[in-house]
Amino acid sequence: MDIKCWGSRGSISVSGEKYKKYGGDTTCVAVTAKSGETIIIDAGTGIRRLGNSLIKQKITRYYLLFTHAHWDHILGIAFFRPLQFSNVKIILQDRKFSDVSTRAVLAEVMKQPFFPISLKDLRADIKFDTALNDTFTIGSVRVETIPTSHNGGGLGYKFIEDKKTFVFLTDNELGFDHPEGKGFDAYLEFSRNTDLLFHDAEYTENEYSLKKGWGHSSIQDVLDLALKANVKKLGLFHLNQDRTDVQMDNIVRKCRSELKKKNVVLDFFAVPCNMEIHL
Repeated sequence: MDIKCWGSRGSISVSGEKYKKYGGDTTCVAVTAKSGETIIIDAGTGIRRLGNSLIKQKITRYYLLFTHAHWDHILGIAFFRPLQFSNVKIILQDRKFSDVSTRAVLAEVMKQPFFPISLKDLRADIKFDTALNDTFTIGSVRVETIPTSHNGGGLGYKFIEDKKTFVFLTDNELGFDHPEGKGFDAYLEFSRNTDLLFHDAEYTENEYSLKKGWGHSSIQDVLDLALKANVKKLGLFHLNQDRTDVQMDNIVRKCRSELKKKNVVLDFFAVPCNMEIHL
């Protein structure tokens, strides 16, 4: 299983010299199965670059899953160039977002006066599949899901292949129980002994004290979860839109120093755009 991050920024895309290392694109992660399938998580602005890469590689079939339908997770779909080609087949997870279907959500993004091309104008073979929910299999990868603690709800994912696991929990608030959330212990169990965890870590402890209930976690809560769950690799995700490279590096350095003092072994980092990991 190969994982590549095409966007890890939270809430809104950013640009400029201060954000070059970690990038400015919003959520989009690609998982490539050993059996060859391409699984895309979220259609944030990062999906634009992913689409260009898929065209270059002549990959024409993929699956698209969603954590939720906030703007920073769907806005890139209109700029996903493979949808303009008739030889492309894309299977989209079909579910409800606050009682709105996947098709309706995407149709709303791609319509006048917001965008000149509508969903029905696309040339790709687009299938909406209700089977891509709960627990399901795509090629050699088994996928499990868990509701996240976020405003309006969402889904977290666990990808399992050859006894290796990748857990993706963005927009998940560990310090506050939203109505559809499952609580800290459930996320701990979902992440237990995983090889790689990407988790929402938008706030420092000081920031979180002012943003509790906003649907995102503090870095300290994420570290606590990872250590209790015996996670092997932890990547901080949904990076704050105002967090510069220097600030993010300082946070990572400080956390690594604290882990070292406690004699704790954890491969710990913040997830930049273009990071690739093989499990």
